[in-house]
Formats: sequence, C-alpha cells, structure tokens
Amino acid sequence: MAATPIAVITGASSGIGAATARQLAAAGYRVVLTARRKDRIEALAAELTEAGHQATAYSLDVTDRAAVDEFATAFRSLAVLVNNAGGALGADPVATGDPADWRQMYETNVIGTLNVTQALLPALTASGDGTVVILSSTAALAAYEGGGGYVAAKHGEHVLAETLRLEIVGTPVRVIEVAPGMVKTEEFATTRFRGDAEKAAKVYAGVDAPLSADDVADTITWAVTRPSHVNIDLLVVRPRAQASNSKVHRTH
Repeated sequence: MAATPIAVITGASSGIGAATARQLAAAGYRVVLTARRKDRIEALAAELTEAGHQATAYSLDVTDRAAVDEFATAFRSLAVLVNNAGGALGADPVATGDPADWRQMYETNVIGTLNVTQALLPALTASGDGTVVILSSTAALAAYEGGGGYVAAKHGEHVLAETLRLEIVGTPVRVIEVAPGMVKTEEFATTRFRGDAEKAAKVYAGVDAPLSADDVADTITWAVTRPSHVNIDLLVVRPRAQASNSKVHRTH
C-alpha cells in the first residue's frame, strides 16, 4: 500500500495558507502546517484530524535558516511544498517608504521561500514526483502606486520560480506559480496597514465579490492535482471586478 503523500504548507495559520491546508487534506494529503503562531496551526491540525484527515503542526519562522534546516530533517520524501508565507507592509510611495518594511517583505516573501525550497528540494526530488508551489501575486507581474516594496518582493519571488523551473527541468519536480489578484482575507490588508481596520476596509470598498482564501486554495489544489506530466507554470487568478492591479470596478 502506497504511503500517503505529504504536503508542507507555510504560513498556514490563516487566510490562503489555512484554506489550502484544508483543501489539500480533503484531497488526500497528509498536511504539515507551519507558521510562527503555534496556537493557530495546532488548532487547525486538531480540526483536520477530528474530520478524519492527517495533519501535523510545526511552529516555524521561514526567515530562520537554521530552524528551517532542522525542520527539513524530518522528511526523506515529500510530495508538495506550498510556499505561502509572506505578506505586505505599508502602502507608501517609493520616495518615503520605510527601508525596514522593504527589508522585512523581502526577507519573508523571497528569502523565506528560498530557505524552505532549498531545504526541502532533496526530499521533493526523492519522492520521484514532487511539486513546488510558489504563491506570488499579480504584484509579481505589474507595478502599482504605493506598492513598491511589496511589488519588488513579489517580482523577486516570481523570478525565483522561473529560474528554479529552468534549473531543475529534467528532474521529477514541478514548479507552479499561483498569482492572485484582490483576495479578501481576515488579515492581509489589516496587517499591511498595521491594524488600521478602516484603511483595510477601503481596499475592498464597493468591490463586488473579491476573491476569498478558498478561491485561491481551490486553484492551488487544482494545479497540484494535475497529472504528473502537466505543469501549470503560472496561474493568474483575479475576481471578475478586477481587470488589473489599478483597474477595479467599484459599485460606489
């Protein structure tokens, strides 16, 4: 009897990461949930286990390379890695943006993804059928005002995915990039505006049905569960009301 394939999801404590963990668990994967907030991922692991799925929680900061390397020793073989940990800070113009915010966004979105991917690539290769998912953003493909630091970080993540795909072609590992547009989750905009709920709400004001975390998790799960020879290089997913990063239809 074949062993249950394992999927590691970073940033699984909320939003897209948690939704992806639920959907991959339902698709038959044993999910390993990582995030800094141990209580959140332990609660999610308990929820999934109670529902009859296989789930484990592991507290991890993806920017801590020593901790990531230690985490990776647990895996001889790994089917899927979903690099979801990341996020945005601030919406200041380039002229006045805080370099500390830029540095933190680069560390979590780019270096964090690099750390985990490097550490787990041997186990993904050893599986004979591995998949690396990099969750970028439409910010990885086009700039917008006030988004300089986040756009720069997500462009870096996009290029990491493209380059890795070139470098490992011929090995049994796929590299999939999913680039969502406007997604309304419980924390993304609030974190970006440092807890300012009013500013966060304005991002989605008047937008008819922005994407949900489940919508994005659905596209990730679909891409991951394609036949092994099918690689979804880049999947851009936006709500119907959003035509580009700067063109959004609002009802008021």
